[in-house]
Amino acid sequence: MAEPTFLSIGVDAVDAESGAPAPDRLISGDPKFRTWNVEERDGGLYAGIWESTPGKWRIVYDEWEFCHILTGVSVIAEDGGEARTVSAGDSFVLRPGFKGSWEVLETTRKEYVIKL
Repeated sequence: MAEPTFLSIGVDAVDAESGAPAPDRLISGDPKFRTWNVEERDGGLYAGIWESTPGKWRIVYDEWEFCHILTGVSVIAEDGGEARTVSAGDSFVLRPGFKGSWEVLETTRKEYVIKL
């Protein structure tokens, strides 16, 4: 059977994977992640949904990522730059080389597309 050419992005599409920030990146709280990685293609392309409970951790991006916030409130702060509050309806791109912190104030769920 041929691989489907249309994929719905949603939490019912695949089983969630659980995770958390690496201990050496944790700044505060006890954030827990759930990821529904719906698409994974050769060449390092990923798409799905990610969710985190409140907490704060360091982030370092080697990849390019498009994000669309579905629910919740987070603050993304770039080292030496501006802190941005994102909430439901906001879309943005984090480019390779972004370094800073991600703080979840209210459990946040986002859709993502990542290109390594």
